[in-house]
Amino acid sequence: QLQLVESGGGLVQPGGSLRLSCAASGFSLGYHGRAWFRQAPGKEREVVSCINSSDGSTYYADSVKGRFTISRDNAKNTVYLQMNSPKPEDTGIYYCAAPSTFRLCMLSRGVDYWGQGTQVTVSS
Repeated sequence: QLQLVESGGGLVQPGGSLRLSCAASGFSLGYHGRAWFRQAPGKEREVVSCINSSDGSTYYADSVKGRFTISRDNAKNTVYLQMNSPKPEDTGIYYCAAPSTFRLCMLSRGVDYWGQGTQVTVSS
């Protein structure tokens, strides 16, 4: 079993910055990249960003491209999401995820493990 624990959420002003962290523990077989999903009130959960565990390639949803950056520290088994210039529409619960493949992650599918989520509110 793989456990994912997010931290770093909170209230941030539009145009500010926030960094989310996701620490992993436990054991998992096979490929497990990492990803960040989010769910806004009344909306479905959607992929924000994915990072490939083998070559570090990344994917971003169009809505966050150029503003958010995903990265990982393999030594710490931790993934980060740097959120710059957030907008009110970025508000939601952010979930760390371990998708089965990078390709499925980009399709917002194929997640085998989820974190408990952390609330991000973008408001002045």
